[in-house]
Amino acid sequence: MSDTSWTDRIVGDRMTVDREFSNRIANSRFTSQEWSLIMTATELEIENPEDPDAARIVANTEKVDQILPELENVRSQVGAMGGATREGDSGGGLVDSIKGALGLGGGGSHDAEREAAEALTQEYAEQLQSRLESSGRWESVCEAAATE
Repeated sequence: MSDTSWTDRIVGDRMTVDREFSNRIANSRFTSQEWSLIMTATELEIENPEDPDAARIVANTEKVDQILPELENVRSQVGAMGGATREGDSGGGLVDSIKGALGLGGGGSHDAEREAAEALTQEYAEQLQSRLESSGRWESVCEAAATE
């Protein structure tokens, strides 16, 4: 085999899943720009790659907390430009900005954002694994991951 990582081997599959998943993102609480930020902070890993029957792709979202403030910035920029916000957004505004600056309110929104991001990234991981399995590539991807 080559020195190519398992993630490099599935770039085409990820692009396909990205296209298929775009409708799911459109119906989620996140915009496509926010989803891109979330996926940048998410690492896909294969648990138990030695056993393809037990292996599964999981979304490691440990770094998502680092981008949550940036999600708020994206939303406030969209709101400032008169753009539509997603369901569940506070909508921004002067009062929310002042509350945020004073550290009042909004604390629970990070928890909700994190939970929604974790659920959606895991759903993406499951769809990616399903694609790899249906295309007959799952075992070779697991084999590559096991050697890393």
